[in-house]
Amino acid sequence: MGQMNTNIKRSMLAALGQFASVNNQDHQPFFKVLTEVFSADKDYLKKVALLDAAFDDHSLYEPLREPFFDLLLINFLNEDVRKLEEDYLDSPEWEKIEEETMDRGTELLNLILYLQECQDEAIEPELTDFLREFLLVDEDEFQDEHRIYEEVIANQILVDSTLKELARVSASIPENSELKELFYPMIGFFRDPDPEDEEFAEFLKYSANPDFDSAVYALLITYNNQD
Repeated sequence: MGQMNTNIKRSMLAALGQFASVNNQDHQPFFKVLTEVFSADKDYLKKVALLDAAFDDHSLYEPLREPFFDLLLINFLNEDVRKLEEDYLDSPEWEKIEEETMDRGTELLNLILYLQECQDEAIEPELTDFLREFLLVDEDEFQDEHRIYEEVIANQILVDSTLKELARVSASIPENSELKELFYPMIGFFRDPDPEDEEFAEFLKYSANPDFDSAVYALLITYNNQD
C-alpha cells in the first residue's frame, strides 16, 4: 500500500470541506476517492491518471485539480521517494515524469515546500522570507521566479493592509499572470496564517472566487498548523 502523508491528508480535507461548504455539498465521498488515489500502491504517473479520473468524475471540484496535483507531488516526494533509491530524483525515470507533467500544478507547490521548511527550522512563515530566502527572487539566476512573482514582490505591503484593499489589488492582477488565481489566498495567508472565524468570514466576503480562495486558504492554514 502506498502511504498518504498525514499533514497532506488533513490539509486536503480542510480544502475540500471548505470548497464544498461554500457550494452546499458533501465532500466526504470525494475525499474518500482521493485518499484512495493518494494511498494507491502505484507509480507516480499512474497516480496522476487516477487523480485526473477522480476529478473528471467530480466536476464540481474542478478548480482544485491543479492545487491537488501539487499535493500529490509533495506526497510522492515525502512518502514514496523515501522507498526508492536515494538518487531517484536524478534518474531517467524521474526526468521522464518531469517532462510529462511540466505544464501541471501551480505555484502552491513552492509555498507548501516553504511551509515544510519553516516547520523543519521552527520559524514562522513570512512573505519577505519566502520571496528572498526561499525563492531567491533577488538572485540573477532566479529571474524566472522574479517574473512569476513580480506582482507579489511589488505588493508585499498588502500583508499589513485590509482584506478589502487586498481584494481590490487582486482584481487588478493581469489575467495572464501565473499567480492571478493564487494572489488573494496566498497574500491572505501571509497576512494572517491563523485567522479567527470572523477573520476567515471576512476573507470570504471580499473574495471574488470564494470557494477556491477559501479552500486554498484553509489548506495553507491547516498545513502550517501542525502539531
